[in-house]
Amino acid sequence: MSPNNTLTLTRTPDLLREYEPGTFFFTSPTRTLLARGVHLEVPDSGATSLHDRVSSALRDAEESGHPHPVAVGAIPFREDRPARLLVPAAVCWMSPRTGTSSVPEQVTRVSTTLGAVPDSGDYVRGVEKALAKLTTGELKKIVLARALDITMGAPVDVRKILRNLVRRDPQAYGYAVDLPSAAGTARTLLGASPELLFSRSGRRVTTNPLAGSAPRHSDPTVDRDLGRALLSSDKDLREHALVVENIVEALRPYCRDLSVPAGPSLLSTASMWHLSTRITGVLDDPEITSLEMATMLHPTPAVCGTPAGAARQAIAEIEPFDRGLYAGLVGWCDAAGDGEWVVTIRCAEVADHTLRLFAGAGIVAGSVPEAELAETTAKFQTMLRAVGLD
Repeated sequence: MSPNNTLTLTRTPDLLREYEPGTFFFTSPTRTLLARGVHLEVPDSGATSLHDRVSSALRDAEESGHPHPVAVGAIPFREDRPARLLVPAAVCWMSPRTGTSSVPEQVTRVSTTLGAVPDSGDYVRGVEKALAKLTTGELKKIVLARALDITMGAPVDVRKILRNLVRRDPQAYGYAVDLPSAAGTARTLLGASPELLFSRSGRRVTTNPLAGSAPRHSDPTVDRDLGRALLSSDKDLREHALVVENIVEALRPYCRDLSVPAGPSLLSTASMWHLSTRITGVLDDPEITSLEMATMLHPTPAVCGTPAGAARQAIAEIEPFDRGLYAGLVGWCDAAGDGEWVVTIRCAEVADHTLRLFAGAGIVAGSVPEAELAETTAKFQTMLRAVGLD
């Protein structure tokens, strides 16, 4: 592809406003990416690894004349499910991002129905099953999710929901991924993730695992107390430590000068408080790409549990639905290996009149089933508020 075919917008584009369903959008606190068209699709499967297939697609794009190829898309929770990755025909970048007005846009909903999968009672019983596995020593942690299905009385306006997500949580990683249609119906994955799994800029790398959460409150005093309580919660600190230890152990063979804070800090979104640890380091091998490292870390105990194999098996036994792309990865990687990959949480899959929202909670020894149910309910609020259903 020649430089003359590179996507051109206005001199100071608001890429959030430029987004249209069918394109790819990703925004971080420092930059925004809008990608249109398909230069190459990355095969869902093959004899080589996902990373090798992406690298091959980027090389092919360069050799065919694409000026600055980037692979974008989403990777599922389970490795035996198809990823949605492609090299777009054209990409536009903005740094810093624009369009941060906090005024919400009204989403037409007319009559609306909601249904949880599993329902509250079954989710509590699922947590009880997980706690029984913890007592045997089979697991140290497991993350159990549930879905919320919404049917609206009019087609869902994906553009308005994305704008509401990004503007409400300006420090989050907002994203929209075009998905293969089902029965002729267009589908989109939308979300605003607070959790950076892995980013690479040159040899500098960053990861920011989150684990341990509490809902925000409209009263500033109560809200501040909830944050402080989370920061001193034994249960949540143990849950967080499991995630950080797992990630640091995985990074050490590949990185030097790892900087790991002694303890977590508080990170806030519009709906939740989170325990957060920002880890930085330097890659020993500059040839290792952001995608390669992200898929090596995935899934972390923050969305799966530990040990990972036993947690995956227990999730398959207890959860009554397929996570699909939820709790996977979404982001981008360029031909040099730089990129950003975030955990696919605070998200929904949208198709015509319907949305399926996802939320999960980490279960460790000492977890209270009803409290974990309440945590998932609080996490749904990110998407519900963007839709206008809070």
